[in-house]
Amino acid sequence: MRGIYNIFVFLYGFFLKVAALFNSKAKLWVDGRSNIFKKISNTSISSSSIIWVHCASLGEFEQGRPIIEKLVNTYPDHKILLTFFSPSGYEVRKDYELADFVFYLPIDTPQNAKRFVNMVMPKMVIFIKYEFWYNYIDELYRLKIPLIFASVIFRPSQIFFKPWGRWFARQLNKVTFLFVQNSESIELLDKIGIHHTEISGDTRFDRVLQLPDDPSEFPIVKDFKGDSKLVIGGSTWPVGEKILKEVLDNSSIDYKLIIAPHLINSAHIGEIETRFKDYNPILYSDGLAQDFSSSKVLIINSIGVLSLLYRYADIVYVGGGFGVGIHNLLEASTYGIPVLFGPNHKRFREAIDLMDIGGGFPINSTEDCLSIVDKLFSDKNFYCDSASKAKKYVKQNSGATQIVVTKAMEYLIAD
Repeated sequence: MRGIYNIFVFLYGFFLKVAALFNSKAKLWVDGRSNIFKKISNTSISSSSIIWVHCASLGEFEQGRPIIEKLVNTYPDHKILLTFFSPSGYEVRKDYELADFVFYLPIDTPQNAKRFVNMVMPKMVIFIKYEFWYNYIDELYRLKIPLIFASVIFRPSQIFFKPWGRWFARQLNKVTFLFVQNSESIELLDKIGIHHTEISGDTRFDRVLQLPDDPSEFPIVKDFKGDSKLVIGGSTWPVGEKILKEVLDNSSIDYKLIIAPHLINSAHIGEIETRFKDYNPILYSDGLAQDFSSSKVLIINSIGVLSLLYRYADIVYVGGGFGVGIHNLLEASTYGIPVLFGPNHKRFREAIDLMDIGGGFPINSTEDCLSIVDKLFSDKNFYCDSASKAKKYVKQNSGATQIVVTKAMEYLIAD
């Protein structure tokens, strides 16, 4: 099975190199790993006491961020190595101020894993959520370097729990400790003989709990909103944008709309401008030079600010739920804002929880969205109850970071 896995990894890398000829994201993935070991050797990493944190992408970084912050405060004499698998994480956070070194993770071949780990020789490694790279796991295990997984969710559909997935399940025994988000994950792991586990919850709650205290201000958004009610569509895709347009057309409530799309390439931004042309849409990048009085739509054509922009919203729609799955609901909920999301939310614990307590609302159509938007805006008691429950939910589920770091302190190899 190891041989099959290594063939798969090789083919994955090969096809990405081919895709790089046509796809800009694949090109970033390939180019970012070009001469990666030379880039690493040109740093002081080999002479440092390293704690290595690895994230797949930007979403996992937000889960890992509170852990990094706590580690920096707890171990000021150690340096943080932060690695990413995806360009959408690396390109946004390559200058993250609390990390001493930030790199793409070399693809998971036996040779790369051995070379990377032996160059870095970390004292402790923390992988966030789903990053099961078996050659790296094997090399860390061989060198007796502690490896902790944080904020993992296991599901019956995963390969570990299939009759043909026994080799993958055995690899989990090489992980030092697994922190999972729920009891279902513990039960699944127990069935395959994995017991070095604990429920910690999701470190994202700790991260988003910090957002309301951030002092950043956004004058463009503040001026655009004025005294109006405001709906923000965050991490949107075309299906959700179409629904938001139709709700704006038909709502009995006068409000303004901000669209912060998941993809901000010029083609998609142009499509949004065309879709909302009747509302005199303004681009965020042009905001300072604009008169907001005649516009009802602001388009955010930059990245990295959405989680802080939510503080200006009265209602938030979070995209992705009409595709493979919703984006981050907690970033809005932490401000005490009711959230709306599409039908593909069943794999997301926070969506189910928010729906159950009345802090979030699933929508399947324009009619659903219109109904809940108008009710939230017109029924003050209903709105306040929903907002309060959303905020309380985030606070009640915080604390995972301390649990993870406390366990890390037991395993961290001293100099």
